[in-house]
Amino acid sequence: MTFQKRNEEKKMKFVEEMKRIRQGVEEIIPESELLQKLEKSAKTGNPLRIKYGIDPTGSDVHIGHLVPIRKMRDFQDMGHIGVIIIGDFTAQIGDPTGRDESRPALTSQTVKKNAEKYMNQLYTVLDKDKTEVRWQTEWFGEMRMSDVLRLMSKWSLAQFMAHDTFRKRYEEGLSLGMHEIMYPILQSYDSVAIEADIELGATEQKFNILCGRDMQRYHGQEQQIAILSPILMGIDGINKMSKSLGNYIAVYDTPSDKYGKVMSIPDSLIINYFNYATKLGPDEVTEIEKELNSGAVNPKFIKQRLARQVVSMYHGEETAREAEENFNRVFSQKKLPDEMPEYTLEDSIRITELLTSMGMCASNGEVKRLIKQKAISVDGEKVTDFDFLVEGAGIIKVGKRRFLKVIKK
Repeated sequence: MTFQKRNEEKKMKFVEEMKRIRQGVEEIIPESELLQKLEKSAKTGNPLRIKYGIDPTGSDVHIGHLVPIRKMRDFQDMGHIGVIIIGDFTAQIGDPTGRDESRPALTSQTVKKNAEKYMNQLYTVLDKDKTEVRWQTEWFGEMRMSDVLRLMSKWSLAQFMAHDTFRKRYEEGLSLGMHEIMYPILQSYDSVAIEADIELGATEQKFNILCGRDMQRYHGQEQQIAILSPILMGIDGINKMSKSLGNYIAVYDTPSDKYGKVMSIPDSLIINYFNYATKLGPDEVTEIEKELNSGAVNPKFIKQRLARQVVSMYHGEETAREAEENFNRVFSQKKLPDEMPEYTLEDSIRITELLTSMGMCASNGEVKRLIKQKAISVDGEKVTDFDFLVEGAGIIKVGKRRFLKVIKK
């Protein structure tokens, strides 16, 4: 093979890699340096180190959280190393980005327990053999006050007050603790500690990630590239995906729930979800978009393909087909699913307690919200009372996709 031929193949490889990297990405800062890093990695054989930090303030992960994680998997498939930073220090502060109030402190035991559950869910996407897990304790646990002051000396108060969140809270007289101003400094030092080449995050993390570039420059390191992903819209098509709003698809949702939730999204989100919530490459998504825009195919069929893609990613293709059959049976043929969770009733129980204890709803608040929406029924009768007592056998329907069979002992 001639030198020119090899050179052309390398260029084509970088073109394809950049196409995959750009898919579902809002901004790359700066893109020219990213290409240089890819070329250097190919030349030296040293994989790039792709950083993503998590603050395990909770343990449940939804597919919106996994948008940057999917991008990390793209890099892993290209031969690079994913580095997950467990923010056991910053989780006890709480990222102030986009918040109007301070977040309560967490204990180290709670953070550790949450982190273990969190990682189990991330591994549904990540290649475990190409994933490095690091805890902030490794570097901050040994840091002295003089080291902290040295880090703080690199920044001015004016820099931080230019941040929308900090400025807004200060101007409106809201609580803004000094420990919260430390958050971007601590997160940026993580990049120095692990010598990150790239940091992934949502667009709302832009300030913190760019602080990481500055921190590396202060320490004489090559600066990381910021790759920012948009925030995934919830299944309601109105708000960002959020547990508190009930518009999310959780990693721990059943295959049937995942399938049904995808089928409930508005048509305007179909391509968005193909880009951010599936493994399909940019060329495949482009073809699907052309098909959707042509009007020649019913969007329902394209949405079914999307639902199969999402379910198969977490549960396998056979389970995805079963979820589709179950969905069609319940919603197209108006039949009950073949299988549903069962509860053996000994004494009467409030519906809020029953649905939360069985994992049908995340909280009493979600139950009450669904009752207000007339989305809970017992044997076809809508429940309108928050204190409704379940006293006998029957079928409880929650929303459009969840069913619970109550058996009287």
